[in-house]
Amino acid sequence: MSDPVTYTATLPIGEHTAVRLAQLLAAARRERRTRKGRRTLGPWRQAVLVLRWFLDATRVAQLATDNGISLSTAYRYLHEGIDVLAAVAPGLHGALLAAKLAGHTHVQLDGTLIRTDRSTATGPTTTARGRAVDLWWSGKHHHHGGNVQVVTAPDGWPLWVSDVRPGREHDVTCARTHADLLPALDTWTDTERVVLADLGYEGENQRLVCPIKKPSKTSGESLSAEQRTINMLHSATRAIAERGNSLLKTTFKALRRVSLCPWRIGAITAAALVLLHIEHDRTT
Repeated sequence: MSDPVTYTATLPIGEHTAVRLAQLLAAARRERRTRKGRRTLGPWRQAVLVLRWFLDATRVAQLATDNGISLSTAYRYLHEGIDVLAAVAPGLHGALLAAKLAGHTHVQLDGTLIRTDRSTATGPTTTARGRAVDLWWSGKHHHHGGNVQVVTAPDGWPLWVSDVRPGREHDVTCARTHADLLPALDTWTDTERVVLADLGYEGENQRLVCPIKKPSKTSGESLSAEQRTINMLHSATRAIAERGNSLLKTTFKALRRVSLCPWRIGAITAAALVLLHIEHDRTT
């Protein structure tokens, strides 16, 4: 076999973000009392390994080869990076308080499906033919994945992300499953602040501002001109919220298809949110 080809690559992220991640990794090593010289990679090289996975979705096997470490060690380094970032992710109450202090008149709640190819798990329901429905299969997106709830600022900047729920669950079900989510949004809402959401949260109209649902065709009724105008304004305002989900997925290729355990999707998304906040020096 001929000699392998080597090349130099540049990550599309600021050095200060990598430095911050390296600092978090170094602090975690001190907390675990890891002895000096016991690790093949130092905090800086481990930070670069983690960032390569997030930004370019580099295969873990390739990361292991490039750094001269075993595959199991590469996975361990990656999960350590995910955990230290997720540990400093903003909490829901803190994010809403920051949004209030920033003077936001509204925030948006939306769910996004993070696709995965590691999803063979039997769900609690079966089809009409008695076939078990995969726990992570999303009938809406026709793909396996995990549902993550995202709260965004009026301009679509992501403020907070939830833990993951199986892709088979609808947005409103996921929102209700997160015990603190809807009560916290309810507390945040008053005469000056509201939470916008799409029809996926129709069952929580009293807490969230959702569009007016069109009557069924069989009823022979239709929305009035005023109701259509309300829906148009709602859609134009809330559409910017889609930027938050898009920003996370376009910045971090790892969020387009996660090959790790699906239950890790929540921590991975939280870690990506922290990296985004560090990179742009913005939380609200």
